[in-house]
Amino acid sequence: MFEGLQRGLSEAIKKLRGRGRITESNIREGIQEVRKALLDADVNYNVVETFVERVTQKSLGQAVLRTIDPSEQIVKIVYDELVALMGPVDARIRFAKDRPTILMLCGLQGQGKTTTAAKLALTLREQGRKPLLVAADLQRPAAIEQLKVLGAQINVPVFSEFPSNPVDVCKNAVNYATKNLLDTVILDTAGRLHVADMPMDELERIDKAAKPDEIYLVCDAMTGQDAVNSAKVFNERLELNGVILTKMDGDARGGAALSIREVTRVPIKFVGVGEKVDRLEVFRPEGMASRIIGQGDLMDLITRVGRVHAELSEEEIQRQQKKMQEGNFTLDDFRKQFEMLKKMGNMKDLLASMPGFSEMIPEDEDPEVLFKRIQGMIDSMTKVERNNPDVIDLQRRRRIAAGCGVEASDVKQFLQHFDQVRDIARQMAQKSLWERIKMVTGMGQAGAFQPGAQMLKKKGDTGHRKSPKERAKERKNKRKKR
Repeated sequence: MFEGLQRGLSEAIKKLRGRGRITESNIREGIQEVRKALLDADVNYNVVETFVERVTQKSLGQAVLRTIDPSEQIVKIVYDELVALMGPVDARIRFAKDRPTILMLCGLQGQGKTTTAAKLALTLREQGRKPLLVAADLQRPAAIEQLKVLGAQINVPVFSEFPSNPVDVCKNAVNYATKNLLDTVILDTAGRLHVADMPMDELERIDKAAKPDEIYLVCDAMTGQDAVNSAKVFNERLELNGVILTKMDGDARGGAALSIREVTRVPIKFVGVGEKVDRLEVFRPEGMASRIIGQGDLMDLITRVGRVHAELSEEEIQRQQKKMQEGNFTLDDFRKQFEMLKKMGNMKDLLASMPGFSEMIPEDEDPEVLFKRIQGMIDSMTKVERNNPDVIDLQRRRRIAAGCGVEASDVKQFLQHFDQVRDIARQMAQKSLWERIKMVTGMGQAGAFQPGAQMLKKKGDTGHRKSPKERAKERKNKRKKR
């Protein structure tokens, strides 16, 4: 979703990188590129102006530290402001103690309300709740059947009455839930083709009769500024508690995600990241901001790995943990991890979570093709090379490239990214859960570039990220010592 914005911000940062010092003129030059990137991403104009002004003021007032690349300080400011723009977010649902908790979903037609209702029900069921889905969209009879099918898939009961009226359906559903000891009621209400035609009176009657504890607006992230305008209108009439953005795995420019909170003061609470009913996630501004600046989302990656580990034996997990701690994470291990992680969803989404790997995805290329190319590179290596990538020099890179039909530079780029992932994996494996969270978020580290460069720092590091030449020289020295 944020590819265009990532490229725009990368261009802005490139203009600052390598400067001996940051001046007002080159700050303003870089910030204008940031402004252009945000506008191109369909971010609300007023939000862009406010964001750029805040970044400019903080950048001009920032004391440049000698030990840190000035451009990284600007990126840190952009990151912090992106997090502030989209957060804070409290995804907790405040459940009632002595009666069923009522959650009401509303929105325009075609935004994914019915599917989102099922996703939310499954999420709550996995948390130990007993949800009831309510088919209150009587304008579209197919919605009732769709909800019944989804309910059967996730083993959640569905309440429906037809013919009837939506207000009575919602009231009767709450009574049904009370009698049957169901503790959460999810109302799937009707939508219209445009906000001007939306039956707000009907929604207000449902609100008054059912007294929902929380009201969520379901918005299609691919509608851009229309999603923001819808949120404003619905919030004025219903007092929304949150927004659920759907189709976040699509190719929209991402303007809605960056605009809704600032324009409406209503937080994004959940995001739909796929068509399957298990693809609803809590919205994390930190992870989203990290992806936007091209630094991946390691917390998301850790969560995915955790899901995969749940399917592995304790013995296999300990074996992998030990290899990482000893620094023996090989390309064979990397390939196995990728095979397992492929089960966890969209490959492009996965690669975007890995620092540096989003840069490997060409704009018009299928990530599956990229993954097969990586597999080809690894398969073209000898056993010695897979176990110790540091031995791969120019001659070996050319042989590997010829064996899998790529350029030697592609092999070099892949090995550099693998080296970065291996360093992070080694550090993560050696730390407690709380220390891992601090590594990912950069908490407690003054002047840290959050969350990318700081994670790669070692004792005595000046904060300067090593160039490929420096890293190659370091590997050569290690080989000589051995």
